[in-house]
Amino acid sequence: MVERLATTPFGGAQFSARNFALRAEMERRQERLRAGEGGNHTGKAEKWQLIRALTEAREAYGLSDRSITVLEALTSFHQERELDGSAPLIVFPSNVELSIRSRGMSPATLRRHLAALVEAGLIFRRDSANGKRFCRRDGSGQVESAFGFDLAPLALRADEIFSRAEAARAKAKRIARVRSEITLHLRDITKTVEAALNESRAGDWMAYLGRLQALSGRVPRQAEVVELEIRCDALIRLRAEVETAYLNSLTEQEMSANESVFEHHIQNSNTDPNLELNGNEHNTPASRMPEIAPERKSVGIGLKEFLKTCPQIADYARSGVKNWRDVVAAADLVRSMLGISPSAWAAARAAMGDISAAIVVAAILERAEDIRSPGGYLRDLTRKAEKGRFSVHPMLNALKG
Repeated sequence: MVERLATTPFGGAQFSARNFALRAEMERRQERLRAGEGGNHTGKAEKWQLIRALTEAREAYGLSDRSITVLEALTSFHQERELDGSAPLIVFPSNVELSIRSRGMSPATLRRHLAALVEAGLIFRRDSANGKRFCRRDGSGQVESAFGFDLAPLALRADEIFSRAEAARAKAKRIARVRSEITLHLRDITKTVEAALNESRAGDWMAYLGRLQALSGRVPRQAEVVELEIRCDALIRLRAEVETAYLNSLTEQEMSANESVFEHHIQNSNTDPNLELNGNEHNTPASRMPEIAPERKSVGIGLKEFLKTCPQIADYARSGVKNWRDVVAAADLVRSMLGISPSAWAAARAAMGDISAAIVVAAILERAEDIRSPGGYLRDLTRKAEKGRFSVHPMLNALKG
């Protein structure tokens, strides 16, 4: 005969239809597991890995870090490292012991967080007739019945928790990337406007400054990624306008000097055989930048192999990486985030070719923590490329190692 456990809480604890439905669903899952009908779902999980994943996904369950602390304390009363949800997993700590393992949490605070865990459907109350937590043992000392908190729902929802944790990590990474991009756009726009004002350039710089200030407010820590991307897109548009205005403010003499330097870079660069120069594989003026060739050619490395070596660049491609054009577009965005100036990027593309320059930026991104000055590093490689003494392969091989 299967013992029926209490499904309603003792005393003043609230009973809800949602909790009743969760209990019914968990019991159905347990029955399927015991009947061998669980398929790929085992209902088992290593408890500390599960707690870690739930910590990452806690927002999806409406839990605070202190609620996780209480859950961690509860799971510590289960002697095994693995939680098996195919049957009730009841722990029955006293309030004193539970408080100690919850970093000295007060009884009132404990009750609040226990209620949050029950409401989230991660634990169930299995109350005795008088509400006490205890166990009955048989003649051999084995637990015959127990009353306290059932951890089985936590194990049964392991697949869901791990999935939500992965989604939370992806979201956090996406938010961090957009926040970083926002910071760099703000910096570049600010410095360009400041330079224009200091140089008394012609242009409506105060209007740009006003728009910049409107987009410079503090970004709330809990801001959704969509909100951040809207601000980032607005900054990208503003930056394009500011940089165009600054270029338009340059005198013919300044522009001629820049073009002379750029032509010098082109004349000293090696023609990249992987580029299609508008149907003519010869050097071209700066006004006619080369188009990127299909991925069938890529300075001796295939697109798939490159992405395995430099996977982070794909995070900055708005529609994914399907060809080398997408790599170059993503590198153009990344170089800004790394603090590489437009002139350094243009010089690298002229000396190395678009694809090689993009590969270099992707490699710098992989080692961003180790490279103090990405812009200076790229310029040094550009000088080597101008002398015909640069290849992307040693850099990529170093990343593989």
